[in-house]
Amino acid sequence: MNLQQRQHLRMLWRSDLYRHLAGRSGWKAGLRAYRLVPGFRFLFWLRLAACTRGSGGLWKLAHYGARFMHKHYTFKFGISIPYDTRIGPGFYIGHFGGIVVNSQAVIGRNCNISQGITIGQLNRGERKGVPTLGDNIYIGPGAVIVGAISIANGCAIGANAVVTRDLGENSVAVGIPARVISTQGSEGYVDHCDYPDA
Repeated sequence: MNLQQRQHLRMLWRSDLYRHLAGRSGWKAGLRAYRLVPGFRFLFWLRLAACTRGSGGLWKLAHYGARFMHKHYTFKFGISIPYDTRIGPGFYIGHFGGIVVNSQAVIGRNCNISQGITIGQLNRGERKGVPTLGDNIYIGPGAVIVGAISIANGCAIGANAVVTRDLGENSVAVGIPARVISTQGSEGYVDHCDYPDA
C-alpha cells in the first residue's frame, strides 16, 4: 500500500469517526469510539480490508487480518456490508442489527443508515440490478431500496419505506411503495459533514 492509499485510509477513518462522534476526532476519540460505538468498530475493519486489498508484504497480512475481523463483526453486530462495497467517506451507522447491503451497490458521501435496512438487488425486470446512492442521504429504520435505481443527493427515506424507483434531489420518500411527499430532503438528519478531506 503506497503513501497515497494510506492517506486515503486515514481520511476515511477520520471522516467516519467525525460523524459518529458528532464532530470530534483524534486518536483518543478514535479509541473511545472503537470501544463504545459498534458502527465505527465495524467500519474500522471494513475500511482497512478495502484499502489493503491487492497489497503485498505486511499489508497483505493486514488485509487478511482485517477481513477476519470484518467477518467477525458482521456476525456479532448483524451488519452485512461486504468490504468491497463502494462507500464514500463519512459513512454513519446509527444502530446495528439487520443491515444488509449488496456488494455491487454504490453509496456516496455522508450516508446515514439505520437498523433493519436493505440495499439490494433485483434479479429480473426493467430495473434488474442494484441501487446507486448519492451524497448526504438518510435511510430510516427498516427501509428497503432495491433494483438498478438512482437515489439523488440529499434524499431522506422514511422508516419501512420500500423504494423501487429513482428519487430526485432532496426527495423525502415514505410508504410501500415509496412515494415522494416533500422536497425538504435530509437536512437535519445528516449532520457533522464538515470534516477535512485530507
